[in-house]
Amino acid sequence: QVQLVESGGGLVQAGGSLRLSCAVSGRTVSNFHMGWFRQAPGKEREFVGRLSIGGSTYYSDSVKGRFTISKDNAKNTVYLQINSLKPEDTAVYTCAADLLTTGTWYSPSEYDYWGQGTQVTVSS
Repeated sequence: QVQLVESGGGLVQAGGSLRLSCAVSGRTVSNFHMGWFRQAPGKEREFVGRLSIGGSTYYSDSVKGRFTISKDNAKNTVYLQINSLKPEDTAVYTCAADLLTTGTWYSPSEYDYWGQGTQVTVSS
């Protein structure tokens, strides 16, 4: 059974940084395209970024240049490095795993497995 567990969220001041982790169990992370999404209160889930099996990365325009996705195959873990945080980045951040891409990698429906999320709160 595949499980994803996020950690690393917290309260940070604007301009600060966080590194979120997504530990994958039940299957090796190299089998998946990995995505990160976020959801702010009262808003729909929003695509943040994706790391393909081949190593390509894709980011939403709102985070491009500030967020970086990486992975450590030995630890079976994916990371989301968040820099230059803004209050509008406040949300629950969730990682997701896509086993067989259909091309709509920005859509939550593309992903097969989800973590429980970790809260990121940015104070101004």
